[in-house]
Amino acid sequence: MIGCLSERVSSQNRFPLLRDALSALSGRVCEAARMRDVPRRFSFLHSTALLVAIVIGATPGRAAESGACRELEIKLDLIKPQITSVETNQTLFASADRGCEALARRLLADGASLEARDRLGAMPLAHAARAGYAGLVELFLQKGAAIDARNLAGSTALYAAAESQRADAVDLLLRASANPNLPGRSGVTPLAAAAFAGNEPIVALLLARGADPNVKDTTGKTAMTYAAARGLDGIVRRLLDAGVPVDARYGNDLTALMWAAGHAEGADPAATSVVIGLLLDRGATVDAVDNRGRTALMIAAELGDAATVDALLKRGADAAKRDRQGRTALDLAISEPVRAALPAPR
Repeated sequence: MIGCLSERVSSQNRFPLLRDALSALSGRVCEAARMRDVPRRFSFLHSTALLVAIVIGATPGRAAESGACRELEIKLDLIKPQITSVETNQTLFASADRGCEALARRLLADGASLEARDRLGAMPLAHAARAGYAGLVELFLQKGAAIDARNLAGSTALYAAAESQRADAVDLLLRASANPNLPGRSGVTPLAAAAFAGNEPIVALLLARGADPNVKDTTGKTAMTYAAARGLDGIVRRLLDAGVPVDARYGNDLTALMWAAGHAEGADPAATSVVIGLLLDRGATVDAVDNRGRTALMIAAELGDAATVDALLKRGADAAKRDRQGRTALDLAISEPVRAALPAPR
């Protein structure tokens, strides 16, 4: 039968969604044929349509032109006679991921639910927001999507958009009154996620809509610590302007200056220098100590960053200070350039 033929041909189809749909449908036809009870829905016309779909899927030029949305539409048409609500909602999720607005409208009209959840607890709105399809975000909101719905990790659609750096989606959600302070996994806020990504425009959008820059995640970090550690001076400046105390304490009693001195791997040295200068210009205490009794100078020395050590010394850092184990920056230094930059102990 044509259905059994499609089962063989679909295994070579280069479009997985279409291949899966064809395989599932042909399997049903073959099973029915074996039982000598082919239901009406597998009529000659349906089998012919199935064969046409196989040919389309096997033809690279035609398939490339149809695109991901057309592939989803073909799958939907093939399974629609016996589609379940679960399959309808799964197709809505796929439409949100791929930006298929026309198909999403069709699915909603056919009963797809904007309250459906994927295996991680996310709703279609979060899928559209993470993928950055502003048109779908707007459509789902107009249709009543729960704007602040959270997945199993606590993430909202706004968090998903901020984390994936989708500024248009972030803007739409904020203008629709999404809560900017609901955290995602590990207590990370949308603002902290945007700061970690280094996306200053999204940071600005969130701050303008009331994002609290002082919220700490479960590890005691905030947007400031992520920005300072990565040498993101523009974001650090915005956070200071938003009222973040320059000597605020984070996990392990670290300050932003200490985070900058112990910067993340791969941070631009020149950018780190700018952040350190900015923090000190705003009044950061150069010799503040963490819970180990270490200063920013000690942290930079242990990291082996001679340029930061030199910059801190020029701004008055005390090389003679000792941590709780009695060690100075020189004792902690791991490289010769750092040792050379530090004064001899008195």
